Amino acid sequence: MANRKLRIMVAKPGLDGHDRGARILARFFRDSGYEVIYTGCHQTPEQIVEAALQEDVDLIGLSCLSGAHKELFPKVVKLLKEKGADDIVVIGGGIIPEQDFQYLYDHGIKAVFTPGTPLEEIKKWIDENVKVREELV
Repeated sequence: MANRKLRIMVAKPGLDGHDRGARILARFFRDSGYEVIYTGCHQTPEQIVEAALQEDVDLIGLSCLSGAHKELFPKVVKLLKEKGADDIVVIGGGIIPEQDFQYLYDHGIKAVFTPGTPLEEIKKWIDENVKVREELV
């Protein structure tokens, strides 16, 4: 299992339908050698967590431009914990005010990337902070 590629899920929780940035990230991650699952728009936290468990992902990248990040992102983390999968790293991105970063960190989000962040910077963070999860037997 240690030889498998890192599996990243890119997800758009809530009513936000603007997915250009999420699609760019998904393609960039794929081209960088990661396995990528893109859930599309309008996903509930429950749908995201269920898909993450089914796909055995190592990282969930949440994208939100609607302003609902303080509700939706922590809910994904909470549901992962309830399912015993709190070893899945969750990061966030989108239109997120800097004053909300600490709130998200305090609620389990490991990193926040906003528009304009160089893609290579995100990849570097992932490479330094995310490992392939142990296979559950």
